[in-house]
Amino acid sequence: MKTAHTALVASATLLASFMARAQAPAADHFVGEIGGMAVTSQPLVKGGPNSTTALPYVYGDWGRFYARVDTLGMRLVPLQDGHLELAVRVSTEGIASSKTAYPAAGDRSAPLPMGLGTFQRTSLGGVFAYALYDPQSRGQFGELNWAGKIDVGAVKIYPQLGVQYRSSDYVRHLYGITAAQSQATGLAVYQPGASVTPMATLQAAVALSGPWSLQLQTRYRHLDAAVARSPLVNRSSQVTGFAALTYTLN
Repeated sequence: MKTAHTALVASATLLASFMARAQAPAADHFVGEIGGMAVTSQPLVKGGPNSTTALPYVYGDWGRFYARVDTLGMRLVPLQDGHLELAVRVSTEGIASSKTAYPAAGDRSAPLPMGLGTFQRTSLGGVFAYALYDPQSRGQFGELNWAGKIDVGAVKIYPQLGVQYRSSDYVRHLYGITAAQSQATGLAVYQPGASVTPMATLQAAVALSGPWSLQLQTRYRHLDAAVARSPLVNRSSQVTGFAALTYTLN
């Protein structure tokens, strides 16, 4: 987890550096929301604590560059009603084994998948799609997510439905048990296959005073057998979320 948090800050800093050098006549400054957020998540591994972590919040554009909370990237070329993009997903799935019931299972570094993505505008909402490769696990990560928008007075509500794909190498890196780890922990050897995880998300943006807003998100993920049957894992679903105080720049 610490690795993921460090990567998020480092990636945001790197993106800001690229943005500062970008010479885009149509957009020579950042447009969007910046601020800070508290991120919470239920533990998947037995003995792990519920976690709450303070992180930066960035959602917006600077020329061709963009940040979408946990996804950073650059638009390459127009594609249909959006763009083909380079994308990096900053994951918080890393596991510090010392904070679980199985310290001898070994730490699992947080994936940092990167590759191609797109955001497409439709009459029924926005569609996000990513096809990424993770050098940590040498596995693949994919995501397809639809987001709608409902205005309720000063509150904007964004319902989302999606699915995430993790290849067998990706899942094995996080939740597998090798023969050596089995001997050290007493857990059965576990070599999982690929995982397909449906998810439902509800996000709300609450206008406060002037450019200030409160961003609230809750996400539910249903874990399939590849993850849920791991000897390390003690649940079949996970709820995560964040609360962020943001300032809008135009």
